[in-house]
Order: sequence, then structure tokens, then C-alpha cells
Amino acid sequence: MPEDTYKGHGFRTELISMILDLKPRFLRFPGGCFVEGGWLRNAFRWRESIGPWEERPGHFGDVWHYWTDDGLGYYEFLQLAEDLGTEPIWVFNNGVSHNDEVDTVAIAPFVKDVLDSIEFARGSANSTWGSVRAAMGHPEPFPVKYVAIGNEDCGKKFYRGNYLKFYNAIRQAYPDIQMISNCDGSSTPLDHPADLYDFHVYNDSKTLFNMKSTFDRTSRSGPKAFVSEYAVWRGDAGRGSLLASLAEAAFLTGLEKNSDIVSMASYAPLFVNDNDQTWNPDAIVFNSWQHYGTPSYWMQTLFRESSGAMFHPTTISSSYSGSLAASAITWQDSENSFLRVKVINFGSDAVTLTISTSGLQASINALGSTATVLTSADVMDENSFSNPTKVVPVKSDLSNAAEQMQVTLAPRSFSSFDLALAQSKLVAEM
Repeated sequence: MPEDTYKGHGFRTELISMILDLKPRFLRFPGGCFVEGGWLRNAFRWRESIGPWEERPGHFGDVWHYWTDDGLGYYEFLQLAEDLGTEPIWVFNNGVSHNDEVDTVAIAPFVKDVLDSIEFARGSANSTWGSVRAAMGHPEPFPVKYVAIGNEDCGKKFYRGNYLKFYNAIRQAYPDIQMISNCDGSSTPLDHPADLYDFHVYNDSKTLFNMKSTFDRTSRSGPKAFVSEYAVWRGDAGRGSLLASLAEAAFLTGLEKNSDIVSMASYAPLFVNDNDQTWNPDAIVFNSWQHYGTPSYWMQTLFRESSGAMFHPTTISSSYSGSLAASAITWQDSENSFLRVKVINFGSDAVTLTISTSGLQASINALGSTATVLTSADVMDENSFSNPTKVVPVKSDLSNAAEQMQVTLAPRSFSSFDLALAQSKLVAEM
């Protein structure tokens, strides 16, 4: 364990730096299947993951086949969310595992347990569980505003019955908390109340590329989507390939386009220890002294300004349009405004395009405009400890930036054009 950790809270500074570079808005924890357990006896228990580390009993994470001492427990996740400046999203077990379930008639103790967990986070230092948090060194409450009722449990025998017990109890005790259902509401309405619904997708690259239009047909009323797990996996992914990152980028342009009904999105999983890689691929790979980001990690850095940005409609007119995906936003840093045009070329041919903008009441200035490209010689190229920057974004000045400009997209590439706007504030959409 290094002596110098992030804010003194036990996390390796260089790994936290990788997260901060994504400009995250939320932290979903403690995971997905880890929450359920293969069997309920091995599910994550928040009560056993708080208090002095040496007194925590730990448990066997039977889904991923390792023993955890729970030194990274409920309290540490809440603290990490605070240190990152993100919203904590607490995913709790709802009485369902991969292989066994609690009947709804017997779920009351589980509901009480979750209410206690929320009191631990949000209760005053004088409350029963808030006082435990205060004794651990955090007298001020943690602002838990989101909870997910289970993970990937929709369709299980007792899920809906259990869900409603949790939903009603939390709504009564904490009316402001946003509750997330495991059931997908992107194509058909939910048959139960929810503030958001979970959407998970792991697929091959071609399928995920084509899923950029998934939410185009989703109803504009009802709960919004939380795309809490997405990734290309299996053969197309390697151990984190350029190909995977391109398909994922195209999928994210579709989420930007539908940001009126998609509230949040997160790649999964975030970290993996190279000495025990049970799931593949992952965004950030580390061992006891090294780390690197996969192309999928670097792809996400080109979307980090999207949260809170203004989205603009785009139209692609090209004979290669079937292999292209694009989106446009305007965003501001501390001093300047930019129009960012992102284009993914999923095909094997170079494509020359003319980018034209209209309706902007701010001219484009070549000075300060840049182009950033993520590509490599082979679409299956990966990063590694020996070559951690083989596939990373490369930035250059964009000297021909203008309201109309010609660009050439390399085969199998993700290009992001940041066009500097001459006046500091944009007052009209494209």
C-alpha cells in the first residue's frame, strides 16, 4: 500500500487521476453482479463492510471467484464519490441472486436493511446509523440521491414484488431519492413506477455501432434511461481494441442525440487487476505498480465535455454514410467556447467530407481550433504495459477551421474537431 494516496483515503493517486481525466458526474457502486452474488449468502453486505477495516469479516465474491476483505466498503465508496465530486449511485441487493431469491412475503428485513444503509449515508450525526458514519470520521451526511434496486434482476420470479416493497418504503422515507429499475423501458413502457431504468448492453462491434439509433424510437414520456453498462466484448474486443472503442463511440453519439431521455451512461467495467482478469475487456488495467487505459478509455475522454453541453442536430450526406456516425455539441472551458464535431469512420476506407455549419451567431476562428484523432495501423491494436500509448488520441492544430471546411477521415478512426468560436458566448443553435 503506498503511503501517499488520493486525499489520504487509500486510493492510488495515478489511478484516481485516470478517473478524474474523464470528468465523471457519478459513481455507481459497488458493482453489478457483485451486488447479487451467485448465491445470496455471498452477496455484498454493507453492514459488514463498514467500521474498522481489521474487524470486517470479508466475504467470498462467488460471481468473480475471489475473496474480498471488504476494505473497499460502503463507506469508502461514498467517500470516493465525494472526493471525485460525483453523485453516488448506491446499487443494493433486493433479495435476488443468480441462483436464489427471497419471496416477497419475507422481504421486509431486506427493506429495513436498505433503509438503514441510506440512514448511514444521509442521516444526521445523532441518528442511529448516521452516528456510526460520524464515528468513522464523517459527521456530515453523504448526499445519496440515486439508488438502483437490484442489478439485472428484471424477469426473476420475485423481482417486481420485491421492487415495489423497496420503492414504496424509500419513497415514503426519502421522497427526493431517484429510484432505478432493472427493467428496460426503451421499447415498451414499464409496468411499475421508476424514476430511471437500467439499460445494459454487451455486444459485438457491428451490433453496437448500429445501436446508435436505439433510443430514437423510445417514448419521450416516462422514466429516463441510465445506460450503466455498455461495451464491445468477446472476439471484437481483444483485451481492449481500437475496433471496440469505435463502435462504442458511435453508440455514445446516439446517446448524445437522445439526451432528453438518456440521463447517464457509464462504460463497464472501469478497472481490472491484470493479475486476476476475470472479465474482459475493461477500461483501465493496472498491476501493483503500472497502469494504462485501453482505447475504450481514451475514446471516453473525447466525450467528457458532453455533460451539460448543448447538442446540435447533424446530417451526414455521403456514399459512406452507412459506416459513419457523428454528433455536434457546443461547450465552454474557463475562457472560450467551442463547437465540437465528432465523426466516427467505422469503415475500412478513408473518407473525405466537407463539414458545413449554419445558424451560429459566432464565427469560427482557426486560432485555437484543433483536431483530435483516435486510430491505429490495425483495427485490433491494443495498449499494454509495454506500450501503453499505442492507441491514444493525437491532437493537432486545425488551421483550415471555418464555417465550411474539408476533412479526411482515416479508415477505422474517431475524429473530434474542436472549432473555436470567435465570441465568448453562443446564442443560437446550428
